[in-house]
Amino acid sequence: MFWRMTGLSSASPIDTILDKDNFTLEELLDEDEIIQECKSLNGRLINFLREKAQVEQLIQYIVVEPPENADKKQIFKFPSIACEIFTCEVDIILKTLVEDEGLMNLLFSFLNKNHSHSTQLAGYFSRVVICLLLRKTSTFMQYIKGHQQIVEMIVDLIGITSIMEVLIRLIGADEHMYTNYMESMQWIEDTNILEMIADKFSSSDSAEVHANAAETLCAITRFAPPGLAAKISSPNFIGRLFHHGLEDSRPNSVVVNSLSVCISLLDPKRLTVGVYHMYNRQVSQGSTISANPKTVEGMLENLGSLMKLLDISSSKSTLLTTYGKLQPPLGKHRLKIVEFISVLLTVGSEAAEKELIRLGAMQRILNLFFEYPYNNFLHHHVENIILSCLESKNVSLVENLLCECNLLGKILEAEKNCMLASDPNMPTVSAEGRAPPKIGNIGHLTCISNKLVQLGNSNGEIQAYLQENSEWINWQKNVLSKRNAIENVYQWACGRPTTLQDRRDSDEDYQDRDYDVTALANNLSQAFRYGLYSNDDTDEVHGSLERDDEDVYFDDESAEVVISSLRLGDDQESGSHFTNSNWFAFEDDRVSNEHSTGALPSASPSTDGSGVVNGDGEDDKKVVGKDDDLDDTATSSQVPDAKLEVNSADLFDNSKEAGPDANDKPPAWVEWRETPDGTGASVSDESATVQNGELHVKLEDKDSGHDSDGITKPSPLSSSSSALQPSSKPNNENIGSNPPSPPAIEDDETESASEVAKDVTVPKEPVNEL
Repeated sequence: MFWRMTGLSSASPIDTILDKDNFTLEELLDEDEIIQECKSLNGRLINFLREKAQVEQLIQYIVVEPPENADKKQIFKFPSIACEIFTCEVDIILKTLVEDEGLMNLLFSFLNKNHSHSTQLAGYFSRVVICLLLRKTSTFMQYIKGHQQIVEMIVDLIGITSIMEVLIRLIGADEHMYTNYMESMQWIEDTNILEMIADKFSSSDSAEVHANAAETLCAITRFAPPGLAAKISSPNFIGRLFHHGLEDSRPNSVVVNSLSVCISLLDPKRLTVGVYHMYNRQVSQGSTISANPKTVEGMLENLGSLMKLLDISSSKSTLLTTYGKLQPPLGKHRLKIVEFISVLLTVGSEAAEKELIRLGAMQRILNLFFEYPYNNFLHHHVENIILSCLESKNVSLVENLLCECNLLGKILEAEKNCMLASDPNMPTVSAEGRAPPKIGNIGHLTCISNKLVQLGNSNGEIQAYLQENSEWINWQKNVLSKRNAIENVYQWACGRPTTLQDRRDSDEDYQDRDYDVTALANNLSQAFRYGLYSNDDTDEVHGSLERDDEDVYFDDESAEVVISSLRLGDDQESGSHFTNSNWFAFEDDRVSNEHSTGALPSASPSTDGSGVVNGDGEDDKKVVGKDDDLDDTATSSQVPDAKLEVNSADLFDNSKEAGPDANDKPPAWVEWRETPDGTGASVSDESATVQNGELHVKLEDKDSGHDSDGITKPSPLSSSSSALQPSSKPNNENIGSNPPSPPAIEDDETESASEVAKDVTVPKEPVNEL
């Protein structure tokens, strides 16, 4: 139960079970509220679950695989509930488990080699162990220290991701674990756990094992204790990694994951999430990172062996693509080698730069850039390598790139022959029978060319080399400059891609605009009262009209919200009313309407009101009953301004005294519409159209209020327009409801349609005289 209150809460199902004389653990586990009762610390339930027999049974559900013919509850529900009970972190239950060696032995029996290790039970096991490690750290680590074979068993099961997470927490490769319990976890530094993890690259051929081993070692490079950090960055350990990765007949996943550990050693902040993890990290081009010089030297010893793997001539595999054929594909291991060299250059090690020049690494990598014109991952790394070389202070590295590698010549050649070559001897071949597509690395070449021009302005050697090449100068002037002008999105006349900073700047511009909040609130109130914008909850709106007329709908805070919606509407260019209306036109229109017309604009027509003509134009008769009945069935009507109500009331009083006059014209039908010229009120066009050449106009009988037969005949107007009936009672009793509809005059009392159409105008004084 989330809460209990005397007299309101019912008995808990858990308490009902506990009240029995004989009940089992399975009955409690089958009850849905057991986890909530544990979290709310139900005393009777906790005292039962803390018993050793019950804790042992809960562990059995977690570590023992149920038989194949077992009930589904024993296979799925009971293990899950047992795990949740431990992870509720009830201290007395965890204490019973961690302080009993027999129970701990039963828990870690899951790691035995002859035990089945299903993914489901492995997840439950890891959650319970991590909970003990976090909540009972000292006692738990004391048990692990006395049973160090557990560490070896966990390493053997490192291919299971849940077990790998336990290993990461156990060796302190967590940003919070080691700093809080340094003394309890320091003993693990004296073990050979790093060597055991690295040897998984050699003893197993599973790609999952290699990936999890690399992830564990990368976690150690980021948050390891000082002792483990010194070991993992030593040249001996790095040599061990390369030895496993460069062994003959080993899977390519060994090289890929070994290099991932080396990259993490060079740049610990480089998070290894997936294969291409570095693309989510924003790094400025040419930025340098710091690394242990001994670590770099240990990597350089095996750099030559890595460069041999970039040779694609010995590979015979092929891969068909949408644009043609790859013979062979580049492969993850070659891509990872290029990435490793890219990170190695950011260290700024002079020894590494000299070794790369000696091995001709830049030449080979640049060839791969043009041999695989559609591998954007490769292009990204090669661009970073070129920019690091150009920004390097090592003059020999820049000369190697510009002269020996002939960077400018390769760029100009690719610009001339920008279509994919159909040479069958090339690694990338276009499809037969189809026009060759354009190569996909032009954008990266443009960025590299712009960087050359930029650095040439500050580096005299680069500038001199560029000026010596007349073909480059001509291409830069006639092609590169024009391309930059076209691709400059900030110069586009229409919509362009916006960045987050552009959006913030745009918001500041909007905030600087001077909005008249009061005028906006009044104008919006007018717009909603005149029926320009529909409101489904009309009864609630009209009930609120008894308040002050100026703040019926909006106050200053509401107007600010509307202003925000206007800004959003401008950004999205939506077709809503708020983006296409002249908000500050209502104030002037309201003033002019008070002087020019007394006719009240009607709301949107409703088919439920009395006197409404059906859709086919036939006159339907409706019996007028009591006023209360009309109030109950009347539709919502718009109420005019307070000033106009008073005028209408006085005029009706004068009408009663003066008596009827047949020569006076009845009030015209007026419908509020929003027209393009800005005028709000317009005489309904349909009001002058009649079915039989005559117009039925409703007049109010001030003497009796009803016809002799008590029947009101509706006007044959279109159902799309509604009549505005002035209230005979000008007090506030009729606000929010429709007044009774007056009886309609028979056909012989009406005028011809042509005469009425001439006089259908908006009078300045809405006088109804009979």
